[in-house]
Amino acid sequence: MSQEEATARLTVHDGFSLGELDRRLFGSFLEHMGRAVYTGIYEPGHPTADGSGFRTDVLELVRELGPTIVRYPGGNFVSAYNWEDGVGPVEDRPVRLDLAWRSRESNRFGLDEFAAWCRQAGADMMLAVNLGTRGVDAARNLVEYCNHPGGTYWSDLRRRHGAAQPHGVRVWCLGNEQDAPWQIGHKTAYEYGRAALEAAKAMRRVDPGIKLAACGSSNSRMPTFGRWEATVLEEAYDQVDFITLHNYYEDVEGDLDSLLASSDSMDEFIRTVVGTCDHVKGMLHSPRTMMLSFDEWNVWHQTEFHAGDDTRVPWRDAPELAEDVYTAAEAVVVGTLLISLLNHADRVRMGCLAQLVNVIAPITTEPGGMSWRQTTFFPFSDVAARARGQALRAEVRSPRHPTRRYGEVDSVVAAATFDDADGALTLFVANRSTGIPATLELELAGSLAGYRVTGHRVLSSADPGLRNTAAQPDAVAPCEVPAGGPIRLEPVSWNVLRCAPPAG
Repeated sequence: MSQEEATARLTVHDGFSLGELDRRLFGSFLEHMGRAVYTGIYEPGHPTADGSGFRTDVLELVRELGPTIVRYPGGNFVSAYNWEDGVGPVEDRPVRLDLAWRSRESNRFGLDEFAAWCRQAGADMMLAVNLGTRGVDAARNLVEYCNHPGGTYWSDLRRRHGAAQPHGVRVWCLGNEQDAPWQIGHKTAYEYGRAALEAAKAMRRVDPGIKLAACGSSNSRMPTFGRWEATVLEEAYDQVDFITLHNYYEDVEGDLDSLLASSDSMDEFIRTVVGTCDHVKGMLHSPRTMMLSFDEWNVWHQTEFHAGDDTRVPWRDAPELAEDVYTAAEAVVVGTLLISLLNHADRVRMGCLAQLVNVIAPITTEPGGMSWRQTTFFPFSDVAARARGQALRAEVRSPRHPTRRYGEVDSVVAAATFDDADGALTLFVANRSTGIPATLELELAGSLAGYRVTGHRVLSSADPGLRNTAAQPDAVAPCEVPAGGPIRLEPVSWNVLRCAPPAG
């Protein structure tokens, strides 16, 4: 391993703003998949459970993580879900077969429980409607149940269920991954575009103030990617506010260099979808600019995942599914993906780390036992806590290194935010090189001239494969390094630099 040291230069000028950050960029996702809900956030009888059955140890970790909005109830699960099954007296709710993950769904946890849980977690709700097996009628009734104050069948039913005030759900997803052959109710782009348009029109008649997200491709490798977005938007452009993006990243065949460069792939995905949206805007002569919702993203060991719809597997209750245990290196990857989202904050207005608890998640629990932070918890909590105000352009002159999948890439990537409220500048920086440390030189210009680094938080490990487990829940954790000297970026490291103007 080379012992040489590289130099990177980061230039930030407060006059070059990407725009005001939408705090919904720092969202997460809860699906009725595996143990995300049952023994995840909800476990009556757990030593920490409150009167609603919510695990308060998990609630504390979720508040620390800081997601601003949570998408629910899916995911693949929503495409065959009857939302009415999850409201009303728990003892009267039906047990259903979940075709997405080959599970028995008890419906003990449903819409009203989720609304109550979000209030405790301090997060807004993002609800998905079923456009797989259902459509316009169920969607408009769900909006009425959630958002209408009273005096109608569905709103009065909500009140009888104990929720006197409307849930006030402002953001809605029009189905999930309807381009995918694995989806219940899979549709062609034209079929889905028409279904999304008609559902959107009806939902807006119930509540004109809601925001709606149409399904984009389920990942950028789909054979219909690009054509799907264009066709859907041609049909529904004027009735929706966002097009969605989904993508997961993983280490294939031990190629850590390429995994660490995954944010380059995310950047290209975003740029391509933006180009498609703007093409349709021009073709339709629309004055509206379509925004993006990257409402599923994460590192996921998909090559190791056995799909939950395998008919050879018996029907189970909340089985363990996709409970990946993340390394220190994968935490850095999550940090770089957050950097990518910040650097596209002018068009990517919402995002959801998928998922929140147990299933490819930053938080892990034991049934009846402890909960702890995975390595990926830390970059997300850093950004959710400190990325406020404006996203600024971060120009990086970086050394480069080769990767098998993406060719030569920048070793150092960065994003910058400036909080107008308190004048704080925060720099999020990752060294994606596996072997060479870097010294970071800062050039802060405009009204930022004279700012100095007052804090430097680092997440790295001498062993990039180190993980947090029940036996060693704090094996990987960030630390503070002294500020004031040269800024050293260790190989495979996530760095948060807090900057402030000179005293006086």
